[in-house]
Amino acid sequence: MKEGRLKYFLAAFSAVVIWGFFSIPLRMLRDYPSDQILYYRIFTSLILTWTYILLFRKKQIRSDIQYIQNEEKFSRRKIIWLSLLAGLLITGNWFTYIYAVNNVNLKSAAFAYMVCPLITALGGFLILKEKLSAMKLIALGFASISIVVLAQGSMRDVLWSVLVAALYSFYLIIQRVMIRIDKFNMLGLHLLIATLLMLPFFISDFEHFPSDPDFWIIIVVISIFFTIIPLFLSLYALIGMPSSTLGIIIYINPIVAFAVAFFYFHEGISLHQLYSYSLLLAAVIVFNWATIKEILFKSPAEEKPVNTP
Repeated sequence: MKEGRLKYFLAAFSAVVIWGFFSIPLRMLRDYPSDQILYYRIFTSLILTWTYILLFRKKQIRSDIQYIQNEEKFSRRKIIWLSLLAGLLITGNWFTYIYAVNNVNLKSAAFAYMVCPLITALGGFLILKEKLSAMKLIALGFASISIVVLAQGSMRDVLWSVLVAALYSFYLIIQRVMIRIDKFNMLGLHLLIATLLMLPFFISDFEHFPSDPDFWIIIVVISIFFTIIPLFLSLYALIGMPSSTLGIIIYINPIVAFAVAFFYFHEGISLHQLYSYSLLLAAVIVFNWATIKEILFKSPAEEKPVNTP
C-alpha cells in the first residue's frame, strides 16, 4: 500500500479501534444513571462540535442553508421532519447503548453493532426499495438465525441488542436519504435536536451538577476521544480510500469490543453466544464477500478514492 494511501487506512483503522474501547470509560461511570451520562455527553459534544463548526466550517454552513432555501416547500418540510427523527433516533441509540454497557452486559452492546449493518441493509430493502443480491439475502438469513440462537441464551440480551442496532440502523437509513447536506453539520444539528429533546428531562431530574472532577474528565474524554475524533478520522479516511474499504474496517469495532469484554472485564461467553457470534461473523463475510474479494485481489493503484462533499 502506497504511503499516501496508508495514512487514510490508518485513520479509518484508528477510528473503529477507538470506538471499540468505548466501554472502558463508560464502565468508569457505571455508578451514575445512564440518563445523566447521556445528558452531559450530549451537552459537552454539542458545545465542542458547534465551536468547531462556527470556527472552521462557516463555508459549509452557508452552502447547506442556501441548498435548503432553494428547495421546494415540500422538500424543506421533509428535511426538517427527517432531521427531527434522526435526532430522536441517535439520542435513543446513545441512551440504549450506555444502558446496555452499564446495566446489561458488554457483549449485548457489541453484538448490536454487528447486527446493525444487516438491519440497515434489510431496512434499505424494505423502505428505500434497494436491491439485495442472493448472497446478501442469505447473509440476512444467517443473521436472523444468529439472533434466534442468542435468544436461546437470554431473550433480554437479544432484545437490547436488536433495539440498540435498530435505532442506529434507521438513523443511517435517514442519512442515505439526506445526502446533499454536509454530514458534520448534520451531526451538529442532530446534537442540537438531541439537546432540545433531553433538556426538559434534564431540568426535571436536575438536583445538582456532579461534583466529582473525575466525572467531568471522563465526560470530556468521551466527547472528544469517543465522539468527535473518531468522526474526524472517518471523514478524513474517506478522502483517500474507497468507502467499501472503510465499510469492511468498521467490523473491527465489535471484534475489539468483544475482546475488551472478555480480556479486560472478564465477561464469560456462553455456548449460545459463541454459536451466535460465529453465525453472525459468517453473515458479515457473506454479505460483504464481493467487497472482500475486491479488496483482497485488487491492487491499490486500481482503487479509486471517494471524496467527501
